[in-house]
Amino acid sequence: MKSQSKISSCEPHGTSPQRPGRRRRLVSQRSLGVAVGLSIPVVGLGLAACGGTSSSTAATTTKSAQAAGSSGFASYKGAGGGSNARSTNAAGGSVGKVSGVSSSSFTLKTPTGGKVTVKDTSLTVYDKGTKTSAASAVASGKTVLVLGKVDGTTITASDVIVGPAIDLSKAASKVSSFKRGTQGASKSVGQIPTSYKEGSGTIVSGTTATKATEAALTDYAGGVVDRVVRLSDGEYEVHYIGANWPHHIFVSRDFKVVGAN
Repeated sequence: MKSQSKISSCEPHGTSPQRPGRRRRLVSQRSLGVAVGLSIPVVGLGLAACGGTSSSTAATTTKSAQAAGSSGFASYKGAGGGSNARSTNAAGGSVGKVSGVSSSSFTLKTPTGGKVTVKDTSLTVYDKGTKTSAASAVASGKTVLVLGKVDGTTITASDVIVGPAIDLSKAASKVSSFKRGTQGASKSVGQIPTSYKEGSGTIVSGTTATKATEAALTDYAGGVVDRVVRLSDGEYEVHYIGANWPHHIFVSRDFKVVGAN
């Protein structure tokens, strides 16, 4: 297990080839006076374009840019929509249907239309139901739950579960799919931990992150979990990208989903 890292602040979400099974091993000039006179309004305009509070146009542009690029798969830059924290290669995962398979990776289509690339390694474990399986169990059209290290829309898988016990249709109905240029929904459901403050907490990994990720994806399918954060009261904030809503899914100490926003 890697050591825990503190969250830091940032901006603001055919036939498959057979592969061998894997075993578990468990981010201007006229005169000087005229030139000076002309430069002042130009500087003023420059400041407004950079987001000065005196320019309503600049503020509108900023909001539009945030709406267009904060949480979508295509514009993902390392920090998920709706969060002021950055994470790269933190524990997380996604769930969906396999849309293509190659010798060392496969693509996953989420219920809301997102595309995720899944890479396997010599340490990747494959499960089918309650039994250990082989990489060959992953085939186009199969529903899979992928857990591992997440970097944008790429997951380096530690575990791939074929046919997970998740009702994709029901779980996806709760998620608002990402639409470019559309502002993320602003709403809360369930119970939001009183200790939650955006950007606070400690990123976790290992079994803890796995359990929290599975719980979140069972209730909300459509995006990608790109990190799990332990809050000061022991509950968890599961960060979600690739969707207009939710951006944060809250999980109790016993890994039950209690709320989202």
